[in-house]
Amino acid sequence: MATIKTGNYGGSYLVNQIKANEAFFPEDLTDEHKMIEKTAQQFAIKEVEPRHEEIEAQQFNVVVDLMKKAGDLGLLAHSIPEEFGGLGLDKISKGIVGEQIGQTGSYGVAHSNHTCIATLPITYYGTTEQKEKYLPKLASGEYIGAYCLTEPEAGSDAMSGKTTAVLNEAKTHYLLNGTKIYITNSSFSDTFIVYAKVDGEKFTTFIVEKDFPGLKLGPEEKKMGIKGSSTRSVILEDCEVPVANLLGEIGRGHIIAFTVLNLGRFNLGSACVGASKYALKETVSHIKERKQFKQALADFGASKEKIAKMAARIYASESMQYRASALLEQAMKGLDQEADKRVVAAGLSEYALECAACKVYGSETLNFLADEGLQLHGGAGFINEYRIEQIYRDSRINRIFEGTNEVNRLLLTGQFLKKSLKGELPYEQAVTNAFQRLQEGHNDQDKHVKLIEDLRVMYLVLVELARKKFGEQLETQQEVLMKLSDVAIHLYASESAVLRTKKEIASKGEAPLKEMLMETSLEEAFNQVLVIVRQLDQELFENNDTIRNQVYSMLMSHSFSGSINRNRNIAARIYEDDGYSS
Repeated sequence: MATIKTGNYGGSYLVNQIKANEAFFPEDLTDEHKMIEKTAQQFAIKEVEPRHEEIEAQQFNVVVDLMKKAGDLGLLAHSIPEEFGGLGLDKISKGIVGEQIGQTGSYGVAHSNHTCIATLPITYYGTTEQKEKYLPKLASGEYIGAYCLTEPEAGSDAMSGKTTAVLNEAKTHYLLNGTKIYITNSSFSDTFIVYAKVDGEKFTTFIVEKDFPGLKLGPEEKKMGIKGSSTRSVILEDCEVPVANLLGEIGRGHIIAFTVLNLGRFNLGSACVGASKYALKETVSHIKERKQFKQALADFGASKEKIAKMAARIYASESMQYRASALLEQAMKGLDQEADKRVVAAGLSEYALECAACKVYGSETLNFLADEGLQLHGGAGFINEYRIEQIYRDSRINRIFEGTNEVNRLLLTGQFLKKSLKGELPYEQAVTNAFQRLQEGHNDQDKHVKLIEDLRVMYLVLVELARKKFGEQLETQQEVLMKLSDVAIHLYASESAVLRTKKEIASKGEAPLKEMLMETSLEEAFNQVLVIVRQLDQELFENNDTIRNQVYSMLMSHSFSGSINRNRNIAARIYEDDGYSS
């Protein structure tokens, strides 16, 4: 990958400002990156798209056939080391493939599930023997994988699972008993990453093959969307799993589950960017052709505003995904060769906050694009023959996948405080600086940099007020924590958009479209942060009118002008390009 000077560490964006040249964005892609991007894009367009109707009709043999073709092209092998049949590419390439496959709808769900959470546990935590046995087949598509964590009484609270694993008398096999539900790829998977409690207590991971005695599948679930992705229960009744298939250490399965899910969240964010771009393309095509009151829908001001905001949201989401991809590569490079699994876990966890932000912002960006896209289609959007109808249905699951957005919001600020208490982040100094800036104000900066700095101040001040008021009980104040995390997510998205734009201007002297997209994304983020501050006002400011006045004074120092003309100009460019173009 291209050399990026960083010095960043997980969650540092919440306490420190970095320079534009310290972050990675789409404009920094290497020729190798562009080659894998083109390969994935052509596969999506030429191989998957023509078989769309078959996939939606749940002809899973088509999905399997396509995944084997993806394997032939190396699109299943990007994150698998070369010595085990993979390509050993960086995490930027992983994000690129995820984005391109994301435009394919339910096929993309099957593909991404296989390459991420169904394969990476073996890649990072498997023994050499396990890697040699399974990774080459998973890389080629000979084997397809599934991930089995959720149970009837264990969703977000995964550790409450009831599935058990007991060593048989001969000590040759573990006997697994329990039921896993909502398992993606279940009907056509060859391997299942299964979590069970050894002796009913020690949460542990196992590699289970479909033909192991005692494994059977429930009926196919009748889902709202992602119909081309198989979803069934996996039922384990004295399922015989060889002791050699125990993955990692007994009692540390939760480490594997949670660290791999960080990558799943990043991967989902990338897929949502791809799907969002596709939704915008479909919408632009429709409104340019559809006429009302003797003019194209695209020509109405209300349509232009919607299109501009849709594009701006994609710009911010795309920016934060690529920024995060380079950070993940920085933290994870070489970990697939690391023998000390505690080092592996630490590397996979380093950017958990950024991955959570990518997942929440990306999935809600797609939700916004699907909803507004359908609205711009009018009644046609409710009809199955228009693709936006499927996009709308398919998009909904992403706010639930890989930990609900609510759980990710709770995780983000909760983990930030834990890292701070451990001394991993300079929290006290950052808070001191934040209150000082709040009191003194700074007006000598570029207005966009100032806005980012002020958003950071806002987050730190609000977190510290909440911490002082609630103490150790803060973790029970979910309403407050989630709002705080919303500010943190908007900060990451906004800062990414600003850094990307400033970097482009520094390189080329100008970036007119990116400047407009940045401005609109900032305006939308700022308006939402303003609402959040008002919601937290009485809860956190209480009788402290001094801080309240300082906060609102800081917020009111920012303004946005020319929004209507700016958004019309954005829309004109989007129409010209028939959609979003990086």
